[in-house]
Amino acid sequence: MDDLLKFNDKQLNLVVDMHGCPNRCLHCWLGHMPNKTLPDGTDEFIVDFFRPYFRRLAFYSWMREPDFCDDYRKRWLRDIAVSVNAVPERFELASFWRIARDDAYIPFLIEVGVKKVQLTLFGLNETQDRYVGRKGAFDEVMFATKKLIQGGIVPRWQCFINEENISEIEKVYALQERIKAESCPEMEFFVHEGSCDGENRKLYPIHIHKNHIPDSLVPVYLGYNELLEEKDCAEQLLECDRNPEYRLNGDVTLNIANTLDAYLNFTHLSAPWQVGNLKADSPETLCSRLQNGGIPALMLAKQVKWSELARRYGDLTSERAFSLDDYKTYLFNKFLDENFKE
Repeated sequence: MDDLLKFNDKQLNLVVDMHGCPNRCLHCWLGHMPNKTLPDGTDEFIVDFFRPYFRRLAFYSWMREPDFCDDYRKRWLRDIAVSVNAVPERFELASFWRIARDDAYIPFLIEVGVKKVQLTLFGLNETQDRYVGRKGAFDEVMFATKKLIQGGIVPRWQCFINEENISEIEKVYALQERIKAESCPEMEFFVHEGSCDGENRKLYPIHIHKNHIPDSLVPVYLGYNELLEEKDCAEQLLECDRNPEYRLNGDVTLNIANTLDAYLNFTHLSAPWQVGNLKADSPETLCSRLQNGGIPALMLAKQVKWSELARRYGDLTSERAFSLDDYKTYLFNKFLDENFKE
């Protein structure tokens, strides 16, 4: 246990799927999972599980849609109360599902200090509904945008672009510009291709080609100057003889599913990235794995070089757009699919 006290200088963020999510987004990097509500006292159990090894613990009762429970005010106060020497942040996320159904929700967001809220779009009308996984999702985002502006909260639209929705994303941008000019000069907007893990891996065949990104979207494209084509990423990595490396620098964040399986937050929730289970394993076991890298994905990373991953899985003809880091994650998860044995 003395060695594990090295964690005492880090903050542990516990991100827990306590209440589920109304959406089944086709881009979700976490991956889809069943909804369930964890029983009362689970939050305290999770915090107490790790308390001996971390002086600072911040508890979050949502991993997907925030505030997806009827007693969200009480739940937020509870998150603060069970945290230890740390205060969970609101960030710039909120539930557009709840904004559309609960008049008290916007005042709550204002009360807890939310200044901006990010809303995600994949296109217009039917396209948005299909990507979110339920009918009415596009109308709810439009309604949420209006209600946020009326409440003095700045909406930020995030758009995921791919080969099938290019023209619609251009129209979404034009719609945003009109709302910005008419009612909210501070409104923000950005576009990106998204990572290629979780559910978004299934969209690889329609991953946007860099030379298909419209000129009108380049100024609002996140990280455009660092964006590469897949063939360029693969060529760079063919010359790289280092192992994949994932370091727990700074704070430690664990995503905890409603099964109480705990995962590193570098990518989607899959078995190679699982640290352990809070019911089946001891606190000492999980913290030792964190401290010593005893997690399947991290151990398998020592057995392969980036050059080998690029040779096996890279496409030297592909013009799909990637950041180099996202492409590395895509390649390494392909390797894990083939080489991880439970």
